Amino acid sequence: MEVTARAPGKIILSGEHAVVHGSTAVATSINLYTYVTLRFPSPSENNDTLKLEFKDVGLEFFWPIGRIKEALSELNGVDCSTPTTCSRKFAESISALVEEQNIPEAKIALASGVSAFLWLYTCIQGFKPASVTVTSDLPLGSGLGSSAAICVALSAAFLAFSKSVSLDNGHQGWLDFGDIELELLNKWAFEGEKIIHGKPSGIDNTVSTYGNVIKFKSGSLTRIESAVPLRMLITNTKVGRNTKALVAGVSERTLRHPDAMTSVFNAVDSISKEMSTIIQAPAPDEISVTEKEEKIGELMEMNQGLLQCMGVSHASIETVLRTTLKFKLTSKLTGAGGGGCVLTLLPTLLSGTVVDKVIAELETCGFQCLIAEVGGKGVRVSFGGSS
Repeated sequence: MEVTARAPGKIILSGEHAVVHGSTAVATSINLYTYVTLRFPSPSENNDTLKLEFKDVGLEFFWPIGRIKEALSELNGVDCSTPTTCSRKFAESISALVEEQNIPEAKIALASGVSAFLWLYTCIQGFKPASVTVTSDLPLGSGLGSSAAICVALSAAFLAFSKSVSLDNGHQGWLDFGDIELELLNKWAFEGEKIIHGKPSGIDNTVSTYGNVIKFKSGSLTRIESAVPLRMLITNTKVGRNTKALVAGVSERTLRHPDAMTSVFNAVDSISKEMSTIIQAPAPDEISVTEKEEKIGELMEMNQGLLQCMGVSHASIETVLRTTLKFKLTSKLTGAGGGGCVLTLLPTLLSGTVVDKVIAELETCGFQCLIAEVGGKGVRVSFGGSS
């Protein structure tokens, strides 16, 4: 038996950092995915191990089922229809299982993802031998929701073979979950995100689960339908950043300049609200699409200026902004800033030749370029390993 789950990454169109201070943010899925394939061995294989493979980085992990049972014996009988938070006691037991794998120092950032895998698998599937393979279009740790996409895809694959989900495993091609099933899946993915990040907002896993566009303010998430077929060039500067330090820096600046920063956050809130309105409005013809793209580009440009006011830009981000501006294209950082990724809006009427020139110039700076369509479907599964 085999199933493959596919979960999209995400970008923040507007509102990063300001959302922490009460402003509205707008996030959307992109058609860059993380794939998880779950395969159960046949009885004739006589396999009694749980295997996890991160194919893109060439890492494999193996645990005898007996060892997992020994470490997590109290989990026996957990109901997968009720998402469960990993307690400190279980976290310590899982950490021991991960440490036994001797993850190379250069890949130690994956340890929390391995812990999330062990928790989600044993809670949903119990103590069964299986092989799980993870591949991804998303660069890790770059602000594109890679950890959430992993948690969503893991949850989807594990739930697909559970009693809590009803799917036609004889269907060829990708299958969608029902609304109640998506809600359950999203809650399990959030439990995985908590293991990786401690106190995640829930935006990333919600976008990856449901797809399309999410408007977020003060803990409230609203799903909205996009009527605009947007395309983005995503430039990964490959500059690592400390998200906690960047968030703290914005808070410190707010304490020093409360009136000015309140005005900044209010402006971002207005930008996000207008952005969501434009995205939802129908565009019946090419002229309407062009007008909407121009407005979205202007809002992105304004938001970037306000992010610079917050102090979260970086020399690498400014290099991307200067390069794309030469071609009269609008860009803004996405996520925490301080490096990470930059979005560039690619208008519908922009020629492929211009896009190629922009990418070539950015790549000479050592950046990685990806083209993504915005606002597509959320998590899906396919039985038999279709892609």
